[in-house]
Amino acid sequence: MNKYRKSRAYAPEGFFECEGRGLQWLGQAQQLGGPRVVEVLGWSRDWLDIERVDASSPTPKAAYDFGVALAHMHDAGAPYFGSAPEGYAGTCYFGPLQDPVPMSTGQWSDPASYYGQGRLLPMVKLGIKRGTLNQNDLELTQRVVDKLPELLGRAADDKPSRIHGDLWSGNVMWTSDRGRNEAVLIDPAAHGGHREEDLAMLHLFGISYLSEILDGYQSAHPLKSGYQDRVTLWQLYPIAGHCVFFGGGYVSEYRSMCRSLL
Repeated sequence: MNKYRKSRAYAPEGFFECEGRGLQWLGQAQQLGGPRVVEVLGWSRDWLDIERVDASSPTPKAAYDFGVALAHMHDAGAPYFGSAPEGYAGTCYFGPLQDPVPMSTGQWSDPASYYGQGRLLPMVKLGIKRGTLNQNDLELTQRVVDKLPELLGRAADDKPSRIHGDLWSGNVMWTSDRGRNEAVLIDPAAHGGHREEDLAMLHLFGISYLSEILDGYQSAHPLKSGYQDRVTLWQLYPIAGHCVFFGGGYVSEYRSMCRSLL
């Protein structure tokens, strides 16, 4: 098997182990019909070895099949909202290789507490610490957090899902290296979360054949009513992360998104 090494000198403690165990945890769902996940070959403090995958262009059928498989992966579940990947007890991370930030883990039993206390508020506070966000942004975010039970609607009753956690289009590779066109997941921030988080990330920066992916997903696990109205809500966390990483126009975008929910 050809190998690809992902590396960074002086990586944060546990960064590559967390990613490696996250890939393995997501990969366990393949026996339940989950999507292909890049195979892990080993890791150390400063590197992660994975299988090398040859890229190709997606097809509508491959996109539909990926949607079905993604639903099965989510259905594999997690012990809690905020659970780390199985076998990992250190810090989890979210963000680019050169600037990952800690991602809170915990044992939240409901998505409102998890998303507010474990995701939105910590990320905005980090933005304040870095100087890209301010106290007004924290107050605005707190208003959204206070309204989460209402904003979540029927999705507030969902159980924890096994999610990729950073499922933008760049982390969904398409390949035909096994004789058929299929998606392969890479670079996760895997944890126990809400299934709609991954779907909202697919919307965020665009992915080929999104409608086919969603059709496949809905065929395997119909989403709760009002799903489309919650896409912006779930996109708040990655956009807040982009405020932390990049600042700039993401700050005004984050503020506008929050206000649209209030």
